[in-house]
Amino acid sequence: MGLYFEDFEADRAFVSATRTIDGSEIAAFAELTGDRHPLHLDDDYARRSPFARRIAHGAFVFSVSIGLTTSLDLVSDTLVAFYGVDRLRFRKPVYIGDSVVLEKRVAATRATGPNNGLVTFHSTVRNQHGDSVLTYEDTLIVRRRAQ
Repeated sequence: MGLYFEDFEADRAFVSATRTIDGSEIAAFAELTGDRHPLHLDDDYARRSPFARRIAHGAFVFSVSIGLTTSLDLVSDTLVAFYGVDRLRFRKPVYIGDSVVLEKRVAATRATGPNNGLVTFHSTVRNQHGDSVLTYEDTLIVRRRAQ
């Protein structure tokens, strides 16, 4: 059972399980999106880049973070809709073999009517070293408890 709007208090934090990024996932993402830039797919090209090896697409890391959000099961049956994302920043590269974890902290809540409310999170993806690799604010429309 998911949390209701009223369950989200300011600064309440949630941490996902860890997920390791695999090269075959990056290749599949490249095929699905058409973003076949050699920085993501070609070892020789990537070695000559400032990153010195292949990196995951930023959009792939963001997508993984959405999956990690879902795995937290916060709003499994109380989510109305994904409202939006603001201040998306790619802080550091994610490499093949990196393990990432998602930290979400409630930034704000706002009732929008008798049935729903907005919950905004500060979301941070960290690698296995604790480095922030991706940050963003995301807002969900969440059901309120019946009054």
